[in-house]
Amino acid sequence: MFRLVCLCLVTFGVCSPAWSADKWLTEFAADIQGKAKVKNLPGYAFAYIEKGGPASVVVYGNESNSGAAIDIDTVFRLASVSKTFTSMLMAKYVEQKQLSWQMPVVSLVPDYPFSHGANNPLLLQHVVGQSSGYTPNAYDNLIEANYSVKRVLNMLSDLEPLCSPGKCYTYQNTLFAVIDEYFTQQHSSYKQALTQTIIEPLGMPNASVGKQGLISSKKWAKPHVAISRNKWRSTSVRDDYYRYSPAAGVNASLEDMIVWMRALLGEEPNVIAPELIEQVTEPRVKSKKELWRRQWRNYLSDAHYGLGWRVYEFKGHKLNYHGGWVKGYRADVAFSPEFGVGYVMLMNAESNLINEFTPDFWARCFEHLESLQLTAKNVD
Repeated sequence: MFRLVCLCLVTFGVCSPAWSADKWLTEFAADIQGKAKVKNLPGYAFAYIEKGGPASVVVYGNESNSGAAIDIDTVFRLASVSKTFTSMLMAKYVEQKQLSWQMPVVSLVPDYPFSHGANNPLLLQHVVGQSSGYTPNAYDNLIEANYSVKRVLNMLSDLEPLCSPGKCYTYQNTLFAVIDEYFTQQHSSYKQALTQTIIEPLGMPNASVGKQGLISSKKWAKPHVAISRNKWRSTSVRDDYYRYSPAAGVNASLEDMIVWMRALLGEEPNVIAPELIEQVTEPRVKSKKELWRRQWRNYLSDAHYGLGWRVYEFKGHKLNYHGGWVKGYRADVAFSPEFGVGYVMLMNAESNLINEFTPDFWARCFEHLESLQLTAKNVD
């Protein structure tokens, strides 16, 4: 049986037994557990967060076949959900006048010949906003083949773009390495900058950057890959995408992600200012292919990429979303600024079930919230 727990704000202690989840949420939790059981999914952790209110949490399964039960402080890889942290880190540096979104990448990392012409250079905002113009997922195969970062970036800088920077959506992982290279040139690192600027100020107890951060955690979910339709085996943690930490190198527990989501919902304005949240979730480049994702297409009427966030029009409501996928892990995060609610799903398996769970959750959630809104109007 899944465990549905109400967590108190800040302390994360278990709330009164008198508390009961809304029916729609309890039904959703039961439905996804049923699907997870059919697929024999190793485990997952899920949270629904309301601004200023308690978080509803579901934990299911185990860290590994013989491992401990997954809990709120079990650490997972976030994969590309890391980009949501990177965008906010860059926004903080822009806020502090240390960087500018209009800074050319050749100024950011002078050792690499990134140049699209003096009239339309590749800028920092194009890197974080996935509008560099390079072929989508350029040289991801070289990441997985363990080519050195410097070699990949040099090859990337020689690549002929499909379009001018800012003119088309072209999702990348390799290009995010320029951010870590920038910090290295500043005698720092992405890990150090993210820890000092976001992780520590927000008080995220288990969050880290890099492979060592994951495997040194007191509790961490082991990665699993499918060996048949309903069978899974644990596998080793790969180094490849960790070498591109701004793209896919952050680790966090559900407890950490609740803290992160609360900050994105506006509960930590001294660390994450409201204008920065609006800045990174402003629609910038249209991402038409997202409208045709099988499990999402019945709900989406528009899709863009902002700065480290996908920005969807989901049944008439703005939804800020990002997913992550590396070997053995899946992750999804999303929040509705209109209703002040957020969602996190972490899995220690490469399961496409997450593609069903997330849009199903938001369809039910918005229906519930619309109903509450209508009831409140009728009362007034």
